[in-house]
This record gives sequence, C-alpha cells and structure tokens, in this order.
Amino acid sequence: MISRKSLCLSGLVTLIFSCAGPDKLGTLDLKAWRNDRGGCNGVRQTLVSNFMAVRDQFKGLHVNDLGKMLGRPDVNEITDRNGKVYVYYIEKGPHCSENTGAKSGAKSVALRVSSIGLVTEVTTQNGTP
Repeated sequence: MISRKSLCLSGLVTLIFSCAGPDKLGTLDLKAWRNDRGGCNGVRQTLVSNFMAVRDQFKGLHVNDLGKMLGRPDVNEITDRNGKVYVYYIEKGPHCSENTGAKSGAKSVALRVSSIGLVTEVTTQNGTP
C-alpha cells in the first residue's frame, strides 16, 4: 500500500518537472538558449541556424509556452493594439555590460505577440524592431 507521504512526494516531483521547459525543439537546444541570457556568452550565436530552421514552429504558440521554451525575453515591448514584441539578443552587445538596460544594436530575434497572446511573426534584425 502506498503511504500518503509517498503519494505527496510523487505529486510534488511531477509538478516540479512539468513546470520546466522542454530541452529541444527539432535541432534547437532550448536549454542552452535559455541559459545564455542576452546572448552574452556567445552560445545563442552558435544556435542561430537551428533557431531559423524551427522558427515557424513558434507561430501560433501561446506566450506562456514561449516563455517556457525560450525563457524570459531580453526586451519586452508593447506595441499598438495591445500587442507585444519579445526580443532575444543573439550576440553580445552593450546590453551585456553593467548597464543591462542600455540600448543595444546587437543582432536579435523578435517574436510579435498578438493581443490574445499568440506568436504571429518571427524576425531577425539588429537591435530591437
């Protein structure tokens, strides 16, 4: 017979692991992407081709799932009509200095999010769109 304590522990472990984001999307190593905040360690730069190969899979994703996959965005901008743009830098720039709020022209990817929280577009550019 399973004890109440074992059942609670099992439930807690399941809850913890279900909150963690996935580790891979196709060939893109999501864990490595999430761990290179701001692209400051140069890891995201090595993942760009893999990101571009799966970028269409982000379209239609809810913003909560996006956060689990890619981590917190480096820049979060509000657009007209209550949309958002989530920016992830893919190379080191001024944003990596002590002044993390510095405006940066470093290469980045931007994901446009609609007012209902769904990704509608994925682009690359220098800096923020």
